[in-house]
Amino acid sequence: MRPRTIDDVVGQDHLLAKNSILRSSLDCNRLPSIVLWGPPGTGKTSIAKAIVGSTSSFSQSFRFVSLSAVTSGVKDVRDAVEEARKIRIKNNKRTVLFLDEVHRFNKSQQDSFLPVIEDGSIIFLGATTENPSFHLITPLLSRSRVLTLNPLKPHHVTLILKRAVDDSDKGLARTISMGVQIGEDAIDFIAANCDGDARTALNALEISAITAAARTNSVQIDDRNVEDPDENTTNFESSVAVVTLDDVKEALQCKHIAYDKAGEEHYNLISALHKSMRGCDADASIYWLARMLEGGEQPLYIARRLVRFASEDVGLADPLALNQAVSCYQACHFIGMPECNVILAQCVAYLALAPKSIAVYRAMGAAEKVVRESVGQNEGVPLHLRNAPTKLMKEIGYGKGYIYTPDNPSATQSFLPPSLKGYKFLNWPDSEDTKK
Repeated sequence: MRPRTIDDVVGQDHLLAKNSILRSSLDCNRLPSIVLWGPPGTGKTSIAKAIVGSTSSFSQSFRFVSLSAVTSGVKDVRDAVEEARKIRIKNNKRTVLFLDEVHRFNKSQQDSFLPVIEDGSIIFLGATTENPSFHLITPLLSRSRVLTLNPLKPHHVTLILKRAVDDSDKGLARTISMGVQIGEDAIDFIAANCDGDARTALNALEISAITAAARTNSVQIDDRNVEDPDENTTNFESSVAVVTLDDVKEALQCKHIAYDKAGEEHYNLISALHKSMRGCDADASIYWLARMLEGGEQPLYIARRLVRFASEDVGLADPLALNQAVSCYQACHFIGMPECNVILAQCVAYLALAPKSIAVYRAMGAAEKVVRESVGQNEGVPLHLRNAPTKLMKEIGYGKGYIYTPDNPSATQSFLPPSLKGYKFLNWPDSEDTKK
């Protein structure tokens, strides 16, 4: 069911509109190097391959080569590049090199593209599910245009599923060797539970159709055996598999949640959780927590982030918040999932509703800046603050003049180096830093 042309691609209207970079480039027959970045099943490979059939002049001016970083290495790239150079010299035809999962190539492998993109031997077309800023080298990004794909909307997925049902040449009918009927409720259920991933939706539709076809075959064989027990052949040409909502639910098992514990979505969700707690929105905080846990995130990772939040964002406004967060981590450690989900939710709600202060966070940042920038020349510890465990150290002056505070609480003495005397790091209490 992969689209043959750009016009067949469903969704990504912001990239495929009339005056978009892709449309304009194809109309002018001058395609730039592009990196397609988006979640799985949103059409990256489909768009790349649909470019080939979008214009009749494309095959005359360009040659399309497809590789995958999962199975290809530098040698494959080198061979493709050498062939591209030969064809350009011989036929004046440029090569569009499509590399799927480009983020799997390391730095040196990505470097191999730079000279051939620079001299025009190839037009680079990459696809990745990972953030290019973190996984692609800067020189490659500077030579390419990054186009971002969004998760498909339910109505886009619905259209894709209906195409699969109605297409007698490439669709479900060919897969299961019989017609298919499926209700709107079943299609809507898949569209709502695939998280914008067309591949997941089509796979669920195919599995549910196979289930329905097996049921239909079984019923027809039973009926034929009753009518003529000696008949061993059955004609299913006019059979129709009826896919029910239960078939679809069985195929999906559970809602598909787009989450990568080491990738972009991992950082997006923990950021959303952190900012929701900072904004005192307990409902949003618990929602993002649930998203992470349902996606398979390790509870101890979340608990560690809560410990940090308790000091960074709550701090002195509620010192007990740190106790709550540490207790939450310990409880998650010896209970584990799924039981610790409520413990995490309790801590998240507590931190979201707690008063906030970043006084300690700012104080630590200011102190670190002073140390890094050598403000006060990073002087040694003043002599009166040093211990003097030996006679020689006492003679040198270690500990001389130190006032034991419990004996004389009202006495004044400096605890900072002379050049930093009176310097303020911690502003507490501070009404601007405290939020009730």
